[in-house]
Amino acid sequence: MQGKLYLVATPIGNLDDITFRAIKTLKEVDIIAAEDTRHTLKLLNYYEINKPLISYHRHNEDIRSDKLIKQILEGKNIAVVSDAGTPGISDPGEEIAKEAIKNNIEVIPIPGACALINALICSGLNTKEFAFYGFLPLNNKNRKLVINSIKNENKTVILYEAPHKLKKTLEDIKQNIGDIKCVIAKELTKIHENFYRGNISSIIEDIGDPKGEYIILLDLKQNKLKEDEISKMSIEEQYNMYKMEGLEKKEIIKQIARNKKVPKNEIYQIFLNKD
Repeated sequence: MQGKLYLVATPIGNLDDITFRAIKTLKEVDIIAAEDTRHTLKLLNYYEINKPLISYHRHNEDIRSDKLIKQILEGKNIAVVSDAGTPGISDPGEEIAKEAIKNNIEVIPIPGACALINALICSGLNTKEFAFYGFLPLNNKNRKLVINSIKNENKTVILYEAPHKLKKTLEDIKQNIGDIKCVIAKELTKIHENFYRGNISSIIEDIGDPKGEYIILLDLKQNKLKEDEISKMSIEEQYNMYKMEGLEKKEIIKQIARNKKVPKNEIYQIFLNKD
């Protein structure tokens, strides 16, 4: 009789954020496939769980998926866990789930923590509709394509970002989409948990030297409403509005040019002598 595949959500920081069912499942399966076995071992030791661990991460996902599927077909029950949160959400888990389904293996979710959902419910932004984009691509061309897709959204958009790339990503969003309303969630459920709220420019100033794990939430719904209003405004009205929001003259001209879809030099000439 073949086994089953369990996708088990684990804490995103605080080790107490795990369900009774997740602990029970990890105690009962034959093997635990972990993104980082050393990291998962801390969790297992905390809950006195002693099970064989196998490494299962992005760089060996294809090879290990085949091996794990074979073991499940031979009767082993296997749990897949990521370092934090729900497997398959910007973490390993998607590929083995696909392979299991191809082989008619039962895939069982063990719900629990998910960083993007917890960031969203505490953000104060629209929770009725949202789009999750994960991490932006590193390739500049692909990155720009994704940012352009985000620009066309009419809902809350959620991104993950590493600390050393956070400010660059915020600058890219500001330059290509605008100085929109944004929320940054830092180190959720950990000692240094914090939320930064405001326009992107103010958050860049407030955030200091980024350390830890970050989630970016963008208020694109509000941005779309604002775009509709801006389209009815004169260039002079737009200039005054952005000035009231604290933008520098250079940034105002660039933003108006984007709104009007004209070269920025054309707008620059209009406001050449303006303070």
